[in-house]
Formats: sequence, structure tokens, C-alpha cells
Amino acid sequence: MSKSSTSDATANPKSLPRGRLIVLEGTEGCGKSSQSARLVTWLEALGKKVLATHEPGDTPLGAHLRGLLLDNHGPPISPHAEVFLFLADRAQHLAEVILPALEDGRWVVCDRFSMSTLAYQGFGRGLPLDLLLPMDEFARQGVSPHLTLLLDLPVEVGLARIGRLPLFTDRIESRGLDFHKRVREGFLTLARRDPNCVVIDATQSEEQVCSAVRRAVDERLLKAER
Repeated sequence: MSKSSTSDATANPKSLPRGRLIVLEGTEGCGKSSQSARLVTWLEALGKKVLATHEPGDTPLGAHLRGLLLDNHGPPISPHAEVFLFLADRAQHLAEVILPALEDGRWVVCDRFSMSTLAYQGFGRGLPLDLLLPMDEFARQGVSPHLTLLLDLPVEVGLARIGRLPLFTDRIESRGLDFHKRVREGFLTLARRDPNCVVIDATQSEEQVCSAVRRAVDERLLKAER
């Protein structure tokens, strides 16, 4: 797969009325959830209409799919079946949550999106990116983030933060350090190819990461509205 094909599929957001889609990405324990909440509060204080959401699982169908995907005690799921479940969640998420919010002029802050599929199922699970890219584009109906914020830190640090070393609890976490290291490298590779992605050092304090997130949103999106 060429560098340009990845960039074409991830870098040009579909033209949508008023709303903006901001995605926070990263490996386990990088702080996406807390930073997403902080970002939502900050944008609301600036007078924006904001919707906080996440993948997988933020629709009724998605909640069922999330249970299948993360239940470490359930039946085995092949890499090919796994990616279809994630993409089914995304397609429903777009139709039911993200697109209506964007069309209503909201700023959507989403915890995980397409980059996670490419990093986890592509680089982590070994599925070919030239196959995953068009599948993901179909699921997300051509919609791409206006800005992706990749919170990057060593996987050992992230897993230790959430208390998952040496014990793992869900299906994704239980794949071990080598898997998570491939995923991190995948995120960084994808970020280098995406001009709408900003990499933030998540080894910093929570306040420092928050400041970096706000600075990226201000420089990439808010200044254009002034």
C-alpha cells in the first residue's frame, strides 16, 4: 500500500454542515477518556454544542457488539470476523450518532475511530491495510475526522497505569506486550501519513496533555472560525 493511499483515505474530511469531528486515539491507558471529557467541557465553555461519544458500543447495537468483542470468556473470534464486528459498530455509530450530530452543527468528540481499526486489526492482528482501508471507508460513509489527536506513550506505561500488568482482563488487553507494541507502531505510522493528525506526548502530566490537546484544537480548528 502506498503512502498516498493511506493519506487519501484518512486526511480529507467529507464536507459536512457546521459540525466538526475530533477523534482521540491511542493505546491502552493513554488517557483518552479523561482527555475527551476535559475537551468536551472546554469546548462547551467556548459556546460550542458538543457531543461526547466512543467506539465501540455507543449505540444499542454497538453495546451488544462491544460485549462480543471484549468478553475474554466468550468464544474465539477470528481476525476477519473481529474486523467486521468493529466495522458494523462504526457503520451504526455513524448513522445513529455521529452524522445526526454533525448535521445539527455539533462538535463531536469521539474516543476511538478508524485509526484504531487500522492500528489494532491491521498492524496488531496482521490484516492487510489495502483490504482494511476501503472496508473502513465504506463503513464510515466517507466521513473522516477533521482532527485526530494521538496520545502516545510506551505500552508498558499505559498498561501499568490501568493495572493490567501482569494481569489482563478483556480480549484486547490479553494479547500481550508484543501485540500492543505493534499497535503503537501502527498508530505512529498512520499518524505520520495523516496531515490531520497531531501526536501528543502522553507521558506528560494530565494537565500538560490537556494543554497540548487544547492548543492543537485551537490551532487546527478554532482559529479558522475567527
